[in-house]
Amino acid sequence: MESAKSAAGFREGIMMGMRFRVGFEEQRSGGAMNIVVPFMFKYAVDSLNQMSGNMLNLSDAPNTVATMATTVLIGYGISRAGAAFFNEVRNAVFGKVAQNSIRRIAKNVFLHLHNLDLAFHLNRQTGALSKAIDRGTRGISFVLSALVFNLLPIMFEVTLVSGVLYYRCGAQFALVTLGTLGAYTAFTVAVTRWRTRFRIEMNKADNDAGNAAIDSLLNYETVKYFNNENYEAQRYDGFLKTYETASLKSTSTLAMLNFGQSAIFSVGLTAIMVLASQGIVTGTLTVGDLVMVNGLLFQLSLPLNFLGTVYRETRQALIDMNTLFTLLKVDTRIKDKAMASPLQITPQTATVAFDNVHFEYIEGQKVLSGISFEVPAGKKVAIVGGSGSGKSTIVRLLFRFYEPQKGNIYLAGQNIQDVSLESLRRAVGVVPQDAVLFHNTIYYNLLYGNINASPEEVYAVAKLAGLHDAILRMPHGYDTQVGERGLKLSGGEKQRVAIARAILKDPPVILYDEATSSLDSITEETILGAMRDAVKHRTSIFIAHRLSTVVDADEIIVLDQGKVAERGTHHGLLANPGSIYSEMWHTQSSHVQNHDNPRWDAKKENVSKEEERMKLQEEIVNSVKGCGNCSC
Repeated sequence: MESAKSAAGFREGIMMGMRFRVGFEEQRSGGAMNIVVPFMFKYAVDSLNQMSGNMLNLSDAPNTVATMATTVLIGYGISRAGAAFFNEVRNAVFGKVAQNSIRRIAKNVFLHLHNLDLAFHLNRQTGALSKAIDRGTRGISFVLSALVFNLLPIMFEVTLVSGVLYYRCGAQFALVTLGTLGAYTAFTVAVTRWRTRFRIEMNKADNDAGNAAIDSLLNYETVKYFNNENYEAQRYDGFLKTYETASLKSTSTLAMLNFGQSAIFSVGLTAIMVLASQGIVTGTLTVGDLVMVNGLLFQLSLPLNFLGTVYRETRQALIDMNTLFTLLKVDTRIKDKAMASPLQITPQTATVAFDNVHFEYIEGQKVLSGISFEVPAGKKVAIVGGSGSGKSTIVRLLFRFYEPQKGNIYLAGQNIQDVSLESLRRAVGVVPQDAVLFHNTIYYNLLYGNINASPEEVYAVAKLAGLHDAILRMPHGYDTQVGERGLKLSGGEKQRVAIARAILKDPPVILYDEATSSLDSITEETILGAMRDAVKHRTSIFIAHRLSTVVDADEIIVLDQGKVAERGTHHGLLANPGSIYSEMWHTQSSHVQNHDNPRWDAKKENVSKEEERMKLQEEIVNSVKGCGNCSC
């Protein structure tokens, strides 16, 4: 397999090399034809001038001269057509090379972003990141096309023109041409460097505006809840105004750059034409030479105009590319060891063990402090505790989103730091608290658990998760679009999709990270039934806040301030009235009983009224005692 891939890559590299060579040859041919065009025009003018001179001298115009002029004019037309042909062939050949390079770089950046740590993605801004990638890939495209289609042809044509002018017209012509080009280039480079800072300001404002727009649209409902549409529009407009200011600075300085370039070229062209005129007067040059010199300089004027644009845009493209390549330089801290081996695991050996694990997100703020526990293969273990006790951190550590500062984690008896990330994550399935779905069909989101699964397997896991019948009742069935982040589905439906695709993955270990915490009691019980069916014969870890969801666990581990405070079965922990678990259970039970009792609010209201009546009666009695006058 690897040898086949290497052979394919080798063949592709050879084809790209051949395309580059052909394109380069076409470029040289096109440049040469561009130089031939003014020569053909010179000979045509000289021939016609000779014929015209003969006519003025009242002598017959030789047929040979007329024929030569006609031939030269035809050659002039062929030269122009040939130059255009070679240029277009060059564009077609190099287009394939450029687009292939852009595709490869964009793919590598995309894959690299997916391989970065969770910490990077928690800190990133999606809008700014997407803008940076888009500008970076467009910058690569421009730089490649600029080098191939502008800088190399310009250098080639400048060399040819300077040589022709030196040998045909003298050193003065070549020196004036090179001096004009030097002044033109120096002025362009200096002004463009000065203008670069405005482009940087534009990029920053563009990133901020893009990030604000995406963040606001993703939180559409929140904006509506607080009636803050105008606030969001004003905030977005503020970023646009910053971009507008930087863009205006860039535009005004561009006008100055263009005027300066035109002025320098005009001075050089005037000097060349004066020299040519003097040569005609002295007889060292012909009128055709004047036309040729003028044609050669104007042949350079178009690429020179592009040179200013190319240099300016190349500088801007390099700035854009810098962000893209900076992303590629971001190194992931979580990666395979040099000799990492695949995880060897089966459902019968899928034990999970934490051994004296210490972890902190921020230095000095302990999240886990030396926790140790083991989950036997095929058993269901629940991890409970208050907010901030470190429950969800266990999921992230087992999935190797982070590394513990101290201690080890074992899966199937193997240290997870010694096995490959791909094999580790293939062996662990996760049902998250917030089931975020792709903006695609229900079928696509279910299939995401195993992209090689058959339709029958997808339908089977949907039935197991209690989702199949609900899907069939939808207008488009499994082809129903779920919307951005799955917002078209209810909370229960999204959780069922998350459970179904975790089952479809068929991992030996499944983690449930408070998967029902946001659901109502009836939906929660339905989901729990699906989860119980899903974890049969699998090692499962339930991270739970609601204790009622884990009463059937083989063992319950209670975390408190990053440590294992208690462990045991539900009934065993309740047997100790002073335990943390018992206190949590009774607190949640009384809360549920009180709020499920329809008489609770009325009872609470009656108690409040009785207390108010007794207080008022007491105040009256006290006032009577204090008066001392029975007539009161």
